[in-house]
Amino acid sequence: MNLQLGVLEEIILLILLAQENTYGVEIAKAYEEQFEQTISLPAIHVVLKRLEKKKLVKSNMGEPTSERGGRRKRLYKATQEGFRIAHELKEKRNNLWQAIPGFNFQAI
Repeated sequence: MNLQLGVLEEIILLILLAQENTYGVEIAKAYEEQFEQTISLPAIHVVLKRLEKKKLVKSNMGEPTSERGGRRKRLYKATQEGFRIAHELKEKRNNLWQAIPGFNFQAI
């Protein structure tokens, strides 16, 4: 299966690979730490729904918490297919970088 991912989809998928069973606010924090810019929760939720539709992410409802007034959080986790696609994209990017004359990964 050869799926196309947008840049934001790929970034959020990578965050989910690093942080299993996480939710929108935690994804936003990870994004902001990495890129030093904010991202809206609605933008994250739109991307999560697209990734879930592509079967790269799955979700379930967590337990109710007192900090949320007894409401439950929707938790997200990357699937094995999500990991495979992310790895495939990494390999393709590495191949492109290696095609640049004079580029050396060790020099970075």
